[in-house]
Amino acid sequence: MNLIITCGRHLEEEAATEIIDILKHLGDTNCQITKSSLSGILTGTTSLDPFFVVKQVREKIIKEPWTIRYCLRIIPIQITTITEKKAIVDTISKIQTMKSSDTYRITVEKRNSNISSKELISAIAEKIQNKVSLENFEWIILVEIIGSRTGISILKENDMISAQKIKRSLSE
Repeated sequence: MNLIITCGRHLEEEAATEIIDILKHLGDTNCQITKSSLSGILTGTTSLDPFFVVKQVREKIIKEPWTIRYCLRIIPIQITTITEKKAIVDTISKIQTMKSSDTYRITVEKRNSNISSKELISAIAEKIQNKVSLENFEWIILVEIIGSRTGISILKENDMISAQKIKRSLSE
C-alpha cells in the first residue's frame, strides 16, 4: 500500500475506477486498488512514486476539475507497518528525513483501532529532536491507521490532496 484514497460512502467502486484510470494514464497498468473494511476508504499500490501521483492528480484537478468526481482525498504513503506503537515509532525513525532545524507536527488518522493516539504521539515525539509546531510546521509526520495496518509518511502539507479544497480555491 502506497496510496490511501477517500471517497463518499458507498462510492468505492466509482472511486476505484477513477483512480485506476488515472494511474493507467500515468503509466502504471498493474496498479491495485482495494476496498478497505471501512466505507469510503480505498488503499492502492502503484509502481509509480506516490508523491508523483498526487502531484499529477493535483494538476489534473486544476486543469480539468470536472474529471475528478469520486476521489476526495489522495494521500501518499512511504512505508507500512503493523499497528503496534513500537513498530510505528521504529518505522518513523527509519524514514526520518527532516533537517535538524525543521519544525513538524504529528497527525494520527485512526480508523478501526484501539491504539491510543495520545500515547502514540508522545512516543513518536520522544524520538525526534526537532521542534514541534502545531501551527507553523514545515513537515507532517502522518500516521494513517487502518485496522491492523498503518501507513506512514513524512511529508509537506501540499504532498497530499483534497479535491474539494482545490476545487473550492479555483472558484474563489
